[in-house]
Amino acid sequence: MRINEIFTSIQGEGVFIGLPTLFIRAAGCDLRCRWCDTPYALLDSQGTDWPLDDIMAEVRKSGVANICLTGGDPLRQPDDSVELMKRLTAAGYSVVLETSGAYGLAGVPRNERLFISMDVKMPGSGMADRNKPENLELLRSGDQVKFILAGRDDYNFAKEFLREHAVPCEVVFTPAGGRDLAWLAEAVLADGVRARVLPQLHKYIWGDERGR
Repeated sequence: MRINEIFTSIQGEGVFIGLPTLFIRAAGCDLRCRWCDTPYALLDSQGTDWPLDDIMAEVRKSGVANICLTGGDPLRQPDDSVELMKRLTAAGYSVVLETSGAYGLAGVPRNERLFISMDVKMPGSGMADRNKPENLELLRSGDQVKFILAGRDDYNFAKEFLREHAVPCEVVFTPAGGRDLAWLAEAVLADGVRARVLPQLHKYIWGDERGR
């Protein structure tokens, strides 16, 4: 599997925020979000090939029970990603799959140890045309859908999206950049939107330092 980096940190986003987590970052993504904070993982050339046995050995060595498979986008490498998720969950690890929402979820294995964290891309990202709303039908109550919002236009788009689509799981609103929370919290409270307003916690702790 083409891997950009493997590191231990805390989960900085979503409903598992704050948990010690081993991050396995796949290399390669077809999207080019304007606010992307991992441009160093967009290309295949920014990764190296790891046998799945070696990845599993690194996981065991870490001693961490929570795994986040992120990117890039892991589902750009569907065969390896699916096999890795099967191995991790079979070994008793709790796994969060972070995906852009631009790839189908039909092949993702579902069990009580695997959670999907799927983005819905906003106009501010420049990638809203890559959303696959049909993926929502494959999510479960323990999963989450994340909206990264670059401003009021994105917020209004997100509200309309939630009106038009049934979302069967947690909804997370996070400001682009992960820190400017006040306007978003006030908007959600004023409008009664069913969403959690969350920061990118790792950026408050370590800034934009890579591997954190």
